[in-house]
Amino acid sequence: MVEKKINIVNGYQKSSFDADGIDSEVETIKADIKRLYLSDALPWVIGYSGGKDSTACLQLIWYAIKELEESQRSKPIYVISTDTLVENPVVAMWVEVSLEKMRLEAIQQRMPIEPKRLTPELQDRFWVNLIGKGYPAPRPMFRWCTSRLKINPSNSFILDVVAKNGEAILVLGTRKAESSTRKKVMEGYEGSTRDLLSRNGNPKLDRVWIYPPIVSWSNDDVWEYLVTYKNPWGYDNSQLLNMYRGATQDNECPLVVDTSTPSCGDSRFGCFVCTLVDKDKSMQAMIKNDDEKKWMAPLSHFRDNFLDIGITDFDKRDFRRMDGRLTLMDDKDTGGKKLVHGPYLQSYREKLLLELLIAQEQVRASGSEGTEKFQLITEEELEEIRRIWVKDKNEIEDRVPEIYKEATGRDYPFESVDEGALFNRNDIALLRELASKDNSPDDLHYQLVRNLLNIERNYSTATRRVGIYENLEKALINGGFENKDEAYQFALKKSQTTTDDEEQVRNMMEPSATFEVSDLFPLDEDGSKA
Repeated sequence: MVEKKINIVNGYQKSSFDADGIDSEVETIKADIKRLYLSDALPWVIGYSGGKDSTACLQLIWYAIKELEESQRSKPIYVISTDTLVENPVVAMWVEVSLEKMRLEAIQQRMPIEPKRLTPELQDRFWVNLIGKGYPAPRPMFRWCTSRLKINPSNSFILDVVAKNGEAILVLGTRKAESSTRKKVMEGYEGSTRDLLSRNGNPKLDRVWIYPPIVSWSNDDVWEYLVTYKNPWGYDNSQLLNMYRGATQDNECPLVVDTSTPSCGDSRFGCFVCTLVDKDKSMQAMIKNDDEKKWMAPLSHFRDNFLDIGITDFDKRDFRRMDGRLTLMDDKDTGGKKLVHGPYLQSYREKLLLELLIAQEQVRASGSEGTEKFQLITEEELEEIRRIWVKDKNEIEDRVPEIYKEATGRDYPFESVDEGALFNRNDIALLRELASKDNSPDDLHYQLVRNLLNIERNYSTATRRVGIYENLEKALINGGFENKDEAYQFALKKSQTTTDDEEQVRNMMEPSATFEVSDLFPLDEDGSKA
């Protein structure tokens, strides 16, 4: 990409540097930082995303603390960066390298700065929830990703610091000029009796003070500072500016500690899978304007064609909730009721995994430097998805190894997830042929018979099979339908009944779907198999 001249023009935003100039403003902030740092023993936590605001904030603090005597640099400054593992990969690599340079320079310069790269717990990761559990792609009314990917890792670390020290100071690169919404939230933090600090609006972090050193800076102020003052840990701020160049005027993805903070999807750089925005303009711009970044095209294609499918994705989702329940909601179009759809169907989850692995292989084969071992999904995430499918969802086909082989041409690197499996692939194929009308894994009859057999198998070695009746009955109630319309009629009747007697509810089902559990699996009185 051709290097463009850096030209910061201050004109459309009021600058904090107007009165006395940038040097005076910087010295004032540095004096505040030193005074606050020396005022107590509370540790600091700095939110660092690798973007312009958090870089400017950290850079100011670095210079200020460096001016203190080495003996005064007594308390730790944690620099935390949360990697969702689905970030724009260019930005993710930028942040990872930056943290490592920061760590080495902190040691060299004898600074009390400790960089920490945080990641979500395995059960909270994006692919585990989307492909494993079947959560539909995030949308405004179901923004399940932010807390799992961003808030939880950050808050967990911060609360651990608080538990060890009583209180902590959270340093954020947030600014009132970011947006009118952000200005209103930040003004709600003001009014503290402690100089320079604000109250935390998050009740979970009520023992954490907020310090925003560049709160009054404009967007242009941030860039002017970054190109005027050299980065103290050896990064080139002009390269950061080049990453921002050519995209829309949005804000960076900040450290997210509560749901009032703008999500990554509302910022310039964020998760490439984000469907809370119409398009990932930053990634599209990178691919279009820089030949060295065209290797990201398969990621953009996957996001646009398999995740950004809108809220009318009912054909790809089960008409039952995650736990199998039928739930009705008002239908504004008809004035009646409609079923609340749940997770992605088995067939679509399998399609998502296949296409994701194909995209990963395409990136690796692009020939671009550093992409030979590029990972979109980790092996531990694949194994967790496999476990969820087989163990939690009774999908005894164990399709992950087959999908992996189809996408990569390589054998799956792990052994069977279910050593006690009683059904081989021929058994499963015969079962599907006999029970399914269209040989689909989503066929209701096939799923019902498969679930009943798997429940029985799971109890086959138990001495006392307590709970087997309840589980079989639940499977029958959740799956005893010919089709979606029949399920809707059942849910409608159930919602109109005035009794909680489950026997009466079951009697409302069609005769073809009603039979006794004991007729299928006879048991003795003590619960053992007859």
